[in-house]
Amino acid sequence: MHPLTATEVGPRFDLRHSVRFGHLPAVHVESDPERYLASYTGTYLREEVQAEALTRNLDAFARFLVAASFSQAAVLSVSAVARDVGLPRKTVEGYFRLLDDLLSSIRLPVFTRRAKRAMTSHEKFYFFDAGVYRALRPRGPLEPADEIDGAAVETLVLQELRATNDNLGLGYQLHYWHTRDHKEVDFVLYGERGLVAVEVKRAGRFRADDLATLRLFGEDYPLARRFLLYGGTREYEMDGVRVLPLAVALPSLPEILA
Repeated sequence: MHPLTATEVGPRFDLRHSVRFGHLPAVHVESDPERYLASYTGTYLREEVQAEALTRNLDAFARFLVAASFSQAAVLSVSAVARDVGLPRKTVEGYFRLLDDLLSSIRLPVFTRRAKRAMTSHEKFYFFDAGVYRALRPRGPLEPADEIDGAAVETLVLQELRATNDNLGLGYQLHYWHTRDHKEVDFVLYGERGLVAVEVKRAGRFRADDLATLRLFGEDYPLARRFLLYGGTREYEMDGVRVLPLAVALPSLPEILA
């Protein structure tokens, strides 16, 4: 079961609301979606774990959830999370597997088919919904708002890609592309319908330099359809890349991916 998509939300879809609160159905009907998400993350996830007797140490699991939120939309280092939360690595590995089993997390593998460059091998980690991530992520004067918002935007795009792919039976496998010299494309979709590369930028202004990694990907995979989704309002096409506003692209994913 996926969160709602922008298409399913319909005329009520609002990008700012979606980036802040995600797409769990209740956030579109609750008078206080922030409070609902705090309750969901603070109560539901831990109660689900307790009900299934999946761990005996709920306090440690709650600390883990907060620590894991700092890995959102990033290459996952289980050892780093274990150090942050002060738990054995094996325990933290088990907690990440638990999130996978509860369908509360997403791990993206690296796209390596016919790779022409040296690629990293580590997965990228996400909580399954932008609103859930934001509810878990600590906020304060030492927490950069741009960093939190950027991860939330990327998460929203991923959950939309996954749900659209599954709901319409498109058959894509989802990956990301990350070279050893740290060139990255956020999402790569591969299947019988073709190869699609998607880069996400939160910024409201598009710059030609934003296309750098999509250009590299296009050099390696000339047949790929490439998209840059950003926070602005104008559409462009440059170097074979379609540049689309997020507010336009997300409701249009069924047509883009078909």
